Amino acid sequence: MSDKSYQIKENNQVMIQGGEKKVMKKILSVALSTAMAFSMFASVAFGDDALNTQQKFDVLKEKGIFTGYPDGTAGLDKEMTRAEFAKVLVGIMGLEPIEGKASFKDKNYKADKWPAPYVEAVYAAGLMEGKNTTKMIFDFNGKITIQEMAKVLVTAQKLEIPTETNNNASDWAKGYVQAAINAGLVDAKANPKANASRSQLVDVAYTIYLSQQKPKVVSYDVKEDGKVVEFKLANNEVVKVTLETALKANTATEVKFTHNNYEYTESVTWVVTAATKIDSVSATNYKELTVKFDGEVEAKSAENEDNYKVTGVTFESATLSADKRSVSLLVAQNSVQDLPVQKDAKVEIKGVKNSDGSKTFNETVTFRAVDTQLPEVTEVKGLGTKAFKVVFSEPVKSTTASNISNYKIDGQAVSGWVKFTYPNVAFITTNIAVGEHTLSLQGVEDYAGFKVSPTDVKFTVAEDTTAPEVVSVKTKDLTKVEVEFNESVKSVDKVYHTSSSKTADKVEIKDNVVVLTFSTESKRLSVGENTIYLEGVRDYSDNSANREAKVTPVLDTERPTVNGVDVEVKANSTALTLNFSEDVNADDIKNRDNYILKNSKGEVVTDKGFNKGKPVNTPVWAKNKQNQDVYSRVVVESIGKLPAGKYTLEVSNIRDRAAIGNTMVPQTLSIDVTNTDELKLVRAWYDDTDRDDLYIDIQFNRAVATSGNGSALDINKYSYVTGNVYKVFPTKNAPQPSLRNADTVRITIPKEDFKNYAAELENADIRVTNVADQNGNYLSALQTEIKNSVEIPVESAKATAANKVTVEFKGNITSVVSGDFTFAGIRAVAGEPTFSDGKTTVVFTLNTDLNLAALGNLTIDPKPQTADYLGHKIEAGQTVAIKDGIAPKAVSASTVTGSVYVDVKFNEAIKVYYTPDAFKVFVNGTSVKVKGAILKDGTTDTAQIWLEEAIPAGVKAQVSIPSGKSIVDTEDNAAEEVFETIQ
Repeated sequence: MSDKSYQIKENNQVMIQGGEKKVMKKILSVALSTAMAFSMFASVAFGDDALNTQQKFDVLKEKGIFTGYPDGTAGLDKEMTRAEFAKVLVGIMGLEPIEGKASFKDKNYKADKWPAPYVEAVYAAGLMEGKNTTKMIFDFNGKITIQEMAKVLVTAQKLEIPTETNNNASDWAKGYVQAAINAGLVDAKANPKANASRSQLVDVAYTIYLSQQKPKVVSYDVKEDGKVVEFKLANNEVVKVTLETALKANTATEVKFTHNNYEYTESVTWVVTAATKIDSVSATNYKELTVKFDGEVEAKSAENEDNYKVTGVTFESATLSADKRSVSLLVAQNSVQDLPVQKDAKVEIKGVKNSDGSKTFNETVTFRAVDTQLPEVTEVKGLGTKAFKVVFSEPVKSTTASNISNYKIDGQAVSGWVKFTYPNVAFITTNIAVGEHTLSLQGVEDYAGFKVSPTDVKFTVAEDTTAPEVVSVKTKDLTKVEVEFNESVKSVDKVYHTSSSKTADKVEIKDNVVVLTFSTESKRLSVGENTIYLEGVRDYSDNSANREAKVTPVLDTERPTVNGVDVEVKANSTALTLNFSEDVNADDIKNRDNYILKNSKGEVVTDKGFNKGKPVNTPVWAKNKQNQDVYSRVVVESIGKLPAGKYTLEVSNIRDRAAIGNTMVPQTLSIDVTNTDELKLVRAWYDDTDRDDLYIDIQFNRAVATSGNGSALDINKYSYVTGNVYKVFPTKNAPQPSLRNADTVRITIPKEDFKNYAAELENADIRVTNVADQNGNYLSALQTEIKNSVEIPVESAKATAANKVTVEFKGNITSVVSGDFTFAGIRAVAGEPTFSDGKTTVVFTLNTDLNLAALGNLTIDPKPQTADYLGHKIEAGQTVAIKDGIAPKAVSASTVTGSVYVDVKFNEAIKVYYTPDAFKVFVNGTSVKVKGAILKDGTTDTAQIWLEEAIPAGVKAQVSIPSGKSIVDTEDNAAEEVFETIQ
């Protein structure tokens, strides 16, 4: 047999002989359909399938693709003839049989015989060419082998022919058969040279038939936060659809798409269990705020009241709803203020995680608290014959709810007392008979000043002779236990676990729940099963009993994380407040080694209260409005304000407060320090070199706003002052101001409108109002002199080492010429200029060292070339004294045997400010107690450290003092870090 017996031509190159156009309407889809079919065939042809072969045959027979035998059988075990194969191909490929034609010369092959229309169709389509193309013999009654079928299938699917084979096919067919086996099209155990059975063809035909039907969507998967939907079709294809608008969580949405020329319209619901956004924040009274999410949130972070902030308001609790989708925040009874009344306010939500941890909410949401409802009584319950309980619909004022005169039973005044439990429960202790009673209530007031409507509520009193029973018990780590009882608890005499010495440090009764805290380390629960003993558990009928409950603690194994950093720029410092996901360990947060601050270049910060990136000030807890420590918020504060810019803070080795502390994974936090100082005018000048226009330039100390209320591009914000007279510029024909640079505004005025400008502006000031920087900081000094030329002055020169001087200019210097500067007669090389807040700093490296005893002056060349970005030169011939900015350095450390003093000598006069954490002395590597430090009597350059005990003779000892304000020179330059061996 020829290896060219069966050829499938490319879709776009099929040639139809004899003008047989009626096959054209299907033929272009043949190769595509076949490829689609056989791409699925690997998974269904020889494996388990929903239908068996007979069932597949029945489907194909119903569609007219197979007809079966006259006796009604499928003949699945029979071998397939070439004519039968051609008929099936025509059916499954959707070809049109070609009637009245007989191209082949086979005996008994005639146009009026049943095989001819099908053979002619597959021949015209290029699917089968016959056994002998020269003699035009098709062999329609001959059998088709498995290897012949394999070639057709592999060619149709355009499978790669492997170079290595492992089958028994004929040489010409080995590659095709191996490709078919690898793709799952042919069973590896089948004999390739054997004739193909009808059952094998049924399986293949059924797969092709399915590919030509519109495959149904059997499932879908929503991805990428609702922006992408992947539809799985019945043929195992996956169609990825990208939406223009993301789906709304848990809402049915109609999605339309087209695939393989089929149009689909599917209803898709993005089922979200974990929250993806905050749906709303609302308050219907002034003591409770409700935050609703679109899905579930994690209980631990959601119920941390410190994760929610409203200015002036302190929350005492955050309670997660049963469906884990909303949090009710209760304002503390002693909060400085309640929720703002009927005006917009903001709640800052930080560190709340959704249920699967994929999102942490750090958002600020606006809300308005509006209370329009009168408080109502939602429950009255008899607590035996000695008390009853009243529950209100919202928080009410204790002073009114505790007033016994507001309660009447059966029209009679109540003789007893009230125990009010904030926010909305009153326990009234009084003798009351068994039976039905009516409570009359009035005068109880909510926090909007609304009083409960006078109301009568019926309730039933029954005899209570049984002490409270334990319903459930649960733990929070090893320190807290909640015991729930079957009725309200009035008091508990004593609580302990395991032994009577392990008493609870705190017992709180909240209606029928008793909360026990074992905070002392020696009293904590054990990891295994514990027995909780509650002695004298008393209800409001004075039934009392001892109860016990067994509980095995659930350990807290979640590591703390930093959810964000708040930056506050103060008058003389910058406070970085770290918001942890939970309460953290006090010792760990005070360890300065756990923090490293770096600038935008990745360099550790070595000034402003940081030594090698570590804070000099000990980190402390943040405070709430009641000035109480917040154990989930840590403040790292600089000494002096950090320059505006981007920083990173590396935080590590901090544990939570779990009984077995969980240590955080090291985090690197991004910090953006903005400038909060008032905007300032630097200078103003005019330029009259243009023939037609006068230019007035106003320079600020940083970039100005160009939109909003603080925009600098409003000509009405500029005027000038001569003497004490305020005048406006002639602006009739003047355009709005423009920017020359981010910090410089240009006003353009036609000279024709301002002919006497030279006289008017001589000795005049520019006046600017209501202009802000890009952070919303408004202008402070409103006036500055208008000059007709500009020279940039040197503000200061400070030596930071014997061969380095830092020079500060009042302006944005961009081009520095080293030859313009001499330092006490010494030449220097200029470094790169750094601009911030209206000033440029340049560090010069001197060719030789300065005389530290007499630093001398900086002198500017009479014709300097150093200039700002507008070409303005620095002030010529200026002389500026070089100030001392050199850090003092320790030169030795010594002690005398038997003495409790260590002397640290410096290279210049110093001042000593003792701080306990700054002065460290180590003996044989172990820190010893330091009692104080002073300037040694009779010296100006020696710090004397006082130890609790003398250093023994012959041991190794070192002294350590970080760079900071503990030791400074007479110019208040902080000393370099000290680490000296004590001699």
